[in-house]
Amino acid sequence: MHGYVQVYTGDGKGKTTAALGLALRAVGAGLRVFIAQFVKGAEYSEITAMRQFLPMVTVKQYGRGCFIKGKPDAEDVRLAQSGLAEIREIMKSGNYDLVILDEANIATYFNLITVADLLDLIREKPESVELVITGRKAASEIIEAADLVTEMQEIKHYYQRGVTARLGIES
Repeated sequence: MHGYVQVYTGDGKGKTTAALGLALRAVGAGLRVFIAQFVKGAEYSEITAMRQFLPMVTVKQYGRGCFIKGKPDAEDVRLAQSGLAEIREIMKSGNYDLVILDEANIATYFNLITVADLLDLIREKPESVELVITGRKAASEIIEAADLVTEMQEIKHYYQRGVTARLGIES
């Protein structure tokens, strides 16, 4: 199977959810999935479920999530950059059919990794690997390099009414 590059971006909810839905579909078809999460460092419900019920999915986090309301520090940068190096090897290993880089666009926006580094990864992608990149603020160069780009647009969100993240729905 020929693999393509997909990007899910925009200010609306659903980028990670769409990527996880694709992961579920891939597992149902017998494909092996690697999910790399940048910025995030907590045990979200979807991570718990995948580790418990989907042995064909490997999830690794390359972040602490500490700076979202501030600025990243040297440790955040180190985690993301070492993660990118590890992902490069994982993607080329032949062990995975679908590789998801969750929040990689935000990682470039916060200068944890460079757009050039992400473009290099896209160029180095083996032909058989499907690569999915999620996160707000996708750089125009990433959008140009992708084969499929979906922008999630927020029309209305209950966060604006003070509803916080609910277990099993947003976290």
